[in-house]
Amino acid sequence: MEHADEKRWTSSAAVAASLGAALVFEALAVLATQDEPVRAIGPWQDDPYDAVVSLGQFMVPIPALVIVLRLLAWRMPGGPDRGQRTMRAAAVMIALVGIALVAEWAAVMSGAHRSSWDGWTGALSGGLATASILTVVAAATLVRCRRARGSSRRWRHDWLGDVVMLCKRTPVLRNWAGPETAAWVRRRAMTVFVALSVLAAVGITGAQAIGERWTNPLLTAWMLIVETTSYLTFCLIGNAIAGFVARPARSRRQRVTETSVITGSVAIQVATAFRDALWPGAAPLTSVPALVALTLGAGLLTSLVTAGLRATWPQPTGSANGSG
Repeated sequence: MEHADEKRWTSSAAVAASLGAALVFEALAVLATQDEPVRAIGPWQDDPYDAVVSLGQFMVPIPALVIVLRLLAWRMPGGPDRGQRTMRAAAVMIALVGIALVAEWAAVMSGAHRSSWDGWTGALSGGLATASILTVVAAATLVRCRRARGSSRRWRHDWLGDVVMLCKRTPVLRNWAGPETAAWVRRRAMTVFVALSVLAAVGITGAQAIGERWTNPLLTAWMLIVETTSYLTFCLIGNAIAGFVARPARSRRQRVTETSVITGSVAIQVATAFRDALWPGAAPLTSVPALVALTLGAGLLTSLVTAGLRATWPQPTGSANGSG
């Protein structure tokens, strides 16, 4: 009993530490990217650093939100599943924070925009150091809570089931979400992921286009694709790790397609962040058609190569894990 209580306390501490680190990072990222005077003296104001930080800024709130929502269902049936998946979601969140912090430290250590640094840059660096310490503490606590490999195959209570149970307790939502709705989402998880990714991408792209007063439809369409692929990649990888939606077994073709989408999307993000270094012409890259050709071309090529390689792999024995 004491061992179980200690394990629950450690898990709670890991979740709290992860949420705290994510909150500090998000506050720093929003300040450094959205406040123009602060952005002007920040070392990571340009790509490739800004691309990584911005990605973390928009992605980190998603697992943070679902973790907070899951805390509302913490005492419902399926505690072991809920605890393990929450730890994994926290790990995804901390990984995103860690990648962004590495990019920020790289900008500081490389002396990017050193000529514009002032006293406020030191304050930003202090916030960076604080966020880094909190992230390391959270990561160490999560490692302490890790479970044995393979236990995810016995998961039965996904996050979608928690949403249904919470909706049953809310009069307004009681008739809106039920077991039939959850079953529909599980069967069509990929469609739901794509729809949610497009919805998020439309919001961010629209805000960017209005804020920057874009008039080039090709540039707007390009950003919409880049944002959609980034969110879709997060949905697929995050679901495979944390099991937000328990998906039924997929065919070999579906698994090949999803793997190709993930690798192609990652290639698009990398090509976007390092576009000036990758472009063989004169840097920086300013032509929108060239930008589209470079980034989306890299994603398409990577996706096709992955599909070809993945299709030649031997068929794995046994049933696939449906939660991925």
